[in-house]
Amino acid sequence: MRSSLSAANGCKLILPTLLVFAVVPAEAQEIQRNQSFVENFADRLHPARWYISDGWNNGAHQNCTWSRDQVSVADGRLKLAFERRTLGERDHVCAEAQTHARFHHGTYEVRMKAVEGSGLNTGFFTYIGPVHNQPHDEIDFEILGKDPSRVQVNQYVDGQNVGAEKLVPVEGGAASDFNDYAFVWEEDRITWYVNGDLVHEETDPAKLPSHPAKIYMSVWGSDTLTSWMGAFEDSDAPRVAEIDRVSFTALGEECQYPESLVCMMD
Repeated sequence: MRSSLSAANGCKLILPTLLVFAVVPAEAQEIQRNQSFVENFADRLHPARWYISDGWNNGAHQNCTWSRDQVSVADGRLKLAFERRTLGERDHVCAEAQTHARFHHGTYEVRMKAVEGSGLNTGFFTYIGPVHNQPHDEIDFEILGKDPSRVQVNQYVDGQNVGAEKLVPVEGGAASDFNDYAFVWEEDRITWYVNGDLVHEETDPAKLPSHPAKIYMSVWGSDTLTSWMGAFEDSDAPRVAEIDRVSFTALGEECQYPESLVCMMD
């Protein structure tokens, strides 16, 4: 979730998002829009594909500053950390990685272990918005640390939360172990899957995003969005989400690895 916030009544507000444009490495020019990929984090987060958010925050609702120090790769996994440390105007630091390229119709997949803790949010989503000179379109998986037994799915079209968030159970818990989250974005529908099971579908043309978007993975916190994320609970120890794999497979292309949802659907 980039610039959409939960109000006290549980609805979402659209507020300005404080973003910066990424400086794109020269080698990133070779990565084209809608190009299929699999990222297994064998050694590092490759700068040609990924931009690490650093030194800013998303607005007054966010109690942390994005810091590249909170993003690391170890043991074949991407680590996204949240911890108490003053940086800029915030008393906590948090983590976000986003693609340089934009993607459209296809299958988006992540194998992820979320963080637990009231007031925290672990997300895997697509986003494009005014900072990119585009309307705000978004497709989400968001795990609220107050109750990691469930994952929230929803979508935005032109800044409107048209998806009416749905909470989906995650067997065993999203923060206890790795789980597979995927959505298939097609011209006439979006389908969301948890561990290979279909959990939600949207077919209303008015509720389907239409603009190619960037892929995001993030962990962040809030002191103010208590009706949605719960009262923030601080900790002396860092909370760390782990990403084992992330991928995008363009529509019509072959399955890229055996565990992919695309293989299951072939």
